[in-house]
Amino acid sequence: MVHQIVKNLNSKSSFPKPGPPYYFRLYPMANFKAFLQLVWSAVKGKEQDYTTLGIKKSIVLLAIPMILEMVMESLFAIVDIFFVGRLGPNALATVGLTESILMIIYAVGMGISIAATALVSRRVGEKNYQEAASITFQLIITGVILALLMGGASTFFAAETLALMGASPEVVATGTTYAQIIFAGNIAIILLFLINGAFRGAGEPHLAMRALWLANGANIILDPLLIFGIGSIEGLGLAGAAWATTIGRSLGVVYQLYHLFNGKHVLRIVRQNLVISFSVIIRILRLSSGGVGQYLIDSASWIFLTRLIAEFGSNALAGYTIAFRVIIFTLLPAWGLSSAAATLVGQNLGAQKAKRAEIAVWLTARYNVIFMAAITLVFVLFGEHLSGFFTDDAEVIAIATEALQIITLGYIFFGLGMVMVQAFNGAGDTRTPALINIVVLWVIEIPLAYLLAIHLDFAATGVFIAIAFCHSFHAIVSGWLFKRGTWKQVKV
Repeated sequence: MVHQIVKNLNSKSSFPKPGPPYYFRLYPMANFKAFLQLVWSAVKGKEQDYTTLGIKKSIVLLAIPMILEMVMESLFAIVDIFFVGRLGPNALATVGLTESILMIIYAVGMGISIAATALVSRRVGEKNYQEAASITFQLIITGVILALLMGGASTFFAAETLALMGASPEVVATGTTYAQIIFAGNIAIILLFLINGAFRGAGEPHLAMRALWLANGANIILDPLLIFGIGSIEGLGLAGAAWATTIGRSLGVVYQLYHLFNGKHVLRIVRQNLVISFSVIIRILRLSSGGVGQYLIDSASWIFLTRLIAEFGSNALAGYTIAFRVIIFTLLPAWGLSSAAATLVGQNLGAQKAKRAEIAVWLTARYNVIFMAAITLVFVLFGEHLSGFFTDDAEVIAIATEALQIITLGYIFFGLGMVMVQAFNGAGDTRTPALINIVVLWVIEIPLAYLLAIHLDFAATGVFIAIAFCHSFHAIVSGWLFKRGTWKQVKV
């Protein structure tokens, strides 16, 4: 389907052909060197006009930094759970429960990030760089206020929240400090999300990549030092993991702010931008509401599923947590590739090139589907080995392996759906993905998981089946709605 749509669009003589075709084929050696040079250019970072550059070349230049950014985020998730796993099932359960609640904070950060990408990319496409910088400053103000409000409440009620999520008294006792530190440091999470969204919208994904490399690289180094200690310095245990994460993310934010204010990039905040505009903040909140809604709906669904898994004991929860981290390891690079579609859609709509934006989305979807198909094969064949890397507990390994092998059966559809959602968001149509999430994740997934797990006695297996089916169905619906083309008329 994707191939035919791209072929039909490319056949129209009124529209210029996309860039050189060899970038995503089996190249001759002469062209392979050119491809490597292009990849290196993407990593180094060179600001381009993505409304005129060849489409395939644009996808490479945007996607490579975004993929590497998400690979580092994925690596952080894996390394973090690797070290925490050495502290036992209760520590793993604490991280799983805390992250399920943290998904709400992620939802707010991602929602504002969506608004950042849509607004900044549209202004950059229009070549209105001054307005893009002003919007970015208002985004930062909005994010700081929301982070302070959320951080205060979640930190104060950390123990009660863990208990509400089904944590045992032992998990509450050992995990409250961890949760408090993570919740208190949510301002770094919010700012990392939204500023990176602005960088991507401006066509500067290399800055977003480096910010996350710094944040997660610092966390990976600090994790073992703060958890287990070094020499005569005693480690902090689970609390050390929380401090490592918070410090690392804070360093990433410092890097972001430096590049926003140093005046060397397309997106640069100068003195005249440092004026609070309530009208722009309201516009940001209005556009963010759909994005926040998407991820709140998604997060609420994951929270319910985590709570459902907790009914089957700490081992089931630990296995689910390991599987979830491994899944994130592969989904985040795919999400990075999908993010290229959001930038291309926003900038090309700003330049009044809607057809070019559509071609970019279908090409990106094709590449993402191929990537996810390869990952599916790896998980089906080596799921048990991957699970055993994080724990020695046979029951935990069995549950994590089953989760990996069942959930990833829907990965090919996931690859399509992720690009479609990012395309909607890049156009500023945040409402459509939110509505899809309500229907698929709340109306279908939650009741289906409960039916399979509890009433039909499939236990945790029922939850895994529900996830695979519903996220595949989500992708099909998203692709069908994208083909209708109403996203082309959205004004931001």
